[in-house]
Amino acid sequence: MNKNDVLNDLYDVITDRKNNPAEGSYTSYLFDKGLDKILKKIGEECTETVIAAKNDNKDDLIGEICDVIFHLLVMSAEKNVTVDEILDELDIRSKKIGNLKKFNVTDKNS
Repeated sequence: MNKNDVLNDLYDVITDRKNNPAEGSYTSYLFDKGLDKILKKIGEECTETVIAAKNDNKDDLIGEICDVIFHLLVMSAEKNVTVDEILDELDIRSKKIGNLKKFNVTDKNS
């Protein structure tokens, strides 16, 4: 498998579970429970990612980042946002020159 296809392939599996729920599928469970459950999981996984980063364990951090990405893709599928749309926006942003945001004084200290 081409690594560039991983996100699209995963998104395809996720949208298939959305359109064709499978018994025992965690992804189908998330869609069944709805947006609030999906968003709750994103929050939980983001917190776990922060903790993994603070604990300085690269393998744990990679796993938690993958969990966040997975749940973001589930949310994206729920809201009909495609991987291609996300990648297009990232491509546009990556080409901007001088795209640094201006920070408040309080932001510089954190």
